[in-house]
Amino acid sequence: MKLQTQIPLQKQSSSLIDYHSNILLLGSCFVENIGERLSYFKFQVLQNPFGILFQPKAIESLISNAINEKEYSESDIFFQNEQWHCFEAHSKLSHPSKEVLLGSLNEAIKSTKEQIHKSTHIIITLGTAWVYRILESEQLVANCHKVPQKQFAKELLPVESITESLDCIVNMIKGINPKASVIFTVSPVRHIKDGFIENTQSKAHLITAIHKCLNHQVSIDNSQSAYFPSYEIMMDELRDYRFYAEDMLHPNATAVQYIWEKFQEVWMSSEVSETMKMVDEVQKGLSHKPFNSHSEAHQKFLLKIQEKQLQLQKKHTHIRF
Repeated sequence: MKLQTQIPLQKQSSSLIDYHSNILLLGSCFVENIGERLSYFKFQVLQNPFGILFQPKAIESLISNAINEKEYSESDIFFQNEQWHCFEAHSKLSHPSKEVLLGSLNEAIKSTKEQIHKSTHIIITLGTAWVYRILESEQLVANCHKVPQKQFAKELLPVESITESLDCIVNMIKGINPKASVIFTVSPVRHIKDGFIENTQSKAHLITAIHKCLNHQVSIDNSQSAYFPSYEIMMDELRDYRFYAEDMLHPNATAVQYIWEKFQEVWMSSEVSETMKMVDEVQKGLSHKPFNSHSEAHQKFLLKIQEKQLQLQKKHTHIRF
């Protein structure tokens, strides 16, 4: 008896992720769930250097600014609620010191460009098609930073505008790194603050635009762009509230792990499993809290962990614990 409808997934035939891969993750909070697991298993990862970016225009802006080496100045930031902010970045970069914020922004731009150049895989997760535009300047923002809502106009990006943005993102990436695989996905997190119907409309715009973009890429003989159905897995295979966090909107740890395992099936090389297992053993060993840290048994345990660390670092020099 089958008690679950499952989405058929096919393993990628090439460009699989292994411990030689370099991965850039950009987008909504769900990309951070995947990024945290990649980081835990010690893959080479740069995750959201500008913080969480929910909508496609914000991601396009970051990639464009990085490739063109934009240098942020005081005209790009503003003071609000005792902190300096940038409308192009998440509030995690905000700071009481404008010098610190500008330094963080310019360092993030530099690291993003470097990562685009060397990435084998770029994972982009889109969260919403709803955007906010500053009324005075007509600038689209990545984050409102709790500026009064009356200063913004809220808009739903049309499918055509999102498709154009995604085409631009892929073309910019391929322009400096033609070998990179670009993986699109849509966040399963529901943005209910926009409204139930509005959230569904938003996700539909994102999904339609992604597939239009992928069709464009196929038409120019570019098969290194792909779609991973994290949204569909959550909505169909995990369509039960036991897979949601307490807010009933975000996937809980079980759901995130389930989708992560599906991602592994499709995008991870089978050769990495042994290394991942050893990394997991070391990570759990390092977080273990002994009853007696001075006991002979614990010292032997620590020695085994150190031996595994050395084995891993000898095989993969980038791994650090």
